[in-house]
Amino acid sequence: MMFILLLIVSLISSINATAIVSRSEYPLSQLPVHGPKTRLTIGNSIIAPDGFARPTTLVDGIFPGPLIAAQKGDHFDIEVVNKLKDDSMFVLTSVHWHGIFQNRTNYADGVAFVTQCPITPNHSFLHSFSAPNQAGTYWYHSHYSVQYCDGLRGALVIYDPHDPLAYLYDVDDASTVITLADWYHTVAPELLGTVPVANSMLINGLGRYAGGPQSELAVINVTRGKRYRLRLVQISCDSNVQFSIDGHNLTVIEADGQLTEPLVVDQLQIFVAQRYSVILVADQPVDNYWVRALPNTANANYSGGLNTAILRYKGAPEADPTTPNVSATNQLQESNLHALLHPGAPGVPEYGKADININLPVTIGAAGFYVNNVSFVNPTVPVLLQILNGAQNATQLLPTGSVYVLGANKVVELTVSIVTAPGGPHPIHLHGHTFSVVQSADSSTFNYVNPVRRDVVSAGVIGQQTVIRFVTDNSGPWFLHCHIDWHLAAGFAVVMAESPPDTPAHVDPVPYEWDRLCPIYDHHPDPTVAGITEIHSA
Repeated sequence: MMFILLLIVSLISSINATAIVSRSEYPLSQLPVHGPKTRLTIGNSIIAPDGFARPTTLVDGIFPGPLIAAQKGDHFDIEVVNKLKDDSMFVLTSVHWHGIFQNRTNYADGVAFVTQCPITPNHSFLHSFSAPNQAGTYWYHSHYSVQYCDGLRGALVIYDPHDPLAYLYDVDDASTVITLADWYHTVAPELLGTVPVANSMLINGLGRYAGGPQSELAVINVTRGKRYRLRLVQISCDSNVQFSIDGHNLTVIEADGQLTEPLVVDQLQIFVAQRYSVILVADQPVDNYWVRALPNTANANYSGGLNTAILRYKGAPEADPTTPNVSATNQLQESNLHALLHPGAPGVPEYGKADININLPVTIGAAGFYVNNVSFVNPTVPVLLQILNGAQNATQLLPTGSVYVLGANKVVELTVSIVTAPGGPHPIHLHGHTFSVVQSADSSTFNYVNPVRRDVVSAGVIGQQTVIRFVTDNSGPWFLHCHIDWHLAAGFAVVMAESPPDTPAHVDPVPYEWDRLCPIYDHHPDPTVAGITEIHSA
């Protein structure tokens, strides 16, 4: 009997191993889906998602990482375990839950040197947080240097059983989550200080590269007559993407976790870290259709199946599509998106009339990117730890010139203008909040009446700007940065420190495990890692 039991355990283990090694053998709906109480093991693997084998930094050995799925109101307990060993890549880590407000749990935001010290090898940290009023499409990724470019990224969805737009779709599950990821054949640390160009665009973790093999492409299966909520998650490090599906319109109903008035388009430009939910109605003849995700890299095309996946109707043959590439005639314009619920930007509906108005011009210089003439460098002590130890104003908080102290319950208007910073359009992300986009980068008009709300917005290219508004109702230090990871590493960031005097009470109690991260990190044996002064928040 014991022998039979061991044999069954062995068979289950081998099946799981096969699923990890060759994930493309399984439809997306059978890929790992974790609940809100789970463990993510960060380790090194060699994978070839586009046919080119390379070492990577992955969650549970797969790319993208497992989908984390929760119901609105669920509490999250996610333990991040560092089992990294390959020192050709970063061996320290931290994980950020992108788009989650972390109200009262700023210490769980996962940003190395802003809200915590990194997790060292063979240690772990339990991220315990709630998102009681949030539902929608989010994601998670490393927030340590450019580590997520080596693979540490995945989707996170909070489902709302009372979604007011549920009448528009029939299917919304793991099979309709679609990740878009640029992919590099060189490990990320070697690309720092260069101008990296991605080798391929992966859709649901599969793709092809120019000159490479005809690797398997992702397949999205649909049944004619049904309506699908496709959750598009842009988890790239740099590339923005023009997304479309041949022969089908897409109805946008969500931007970055915020419901929008339904808007029909035939193509969406999706910037790094943005998410959209779109309704696809499977009303075309049973066939295969190209799913297109054209990145903004030079000379990008669809030759040989580059930058594509397959939409396959039930009953269609297992074959590549032959559908033609038709130019878009109804592209998404961000300024045409409007918040579905509680529309209107906060504060006086006039430019410059918020309680706090801050201009953030972005330039390029010898040290990299500068925001308001300062290039962000990691402080030796995380900003949250500084605040918990009594630092309260901008002159006390490090890094000098990069921390903006904001009063509580104020309307803040930020103008991010791209003056001389190359490499745009630049997607700007604010942690801890959504914001109203009162001016989009490609528009000269302002909208305070019913602008879209989201957490990542393009600030455009040189000569353009975006204007956003939010309310300081979430005490703590929150990162504001370009989400092109190479630009963040080169200094394109600031910290918005909301009401520092309120922060110790707002985040109380700080977990003991969080308090131990810095002393453990300070004694990390890697001589290439700068130590920090041992400071305890207690």
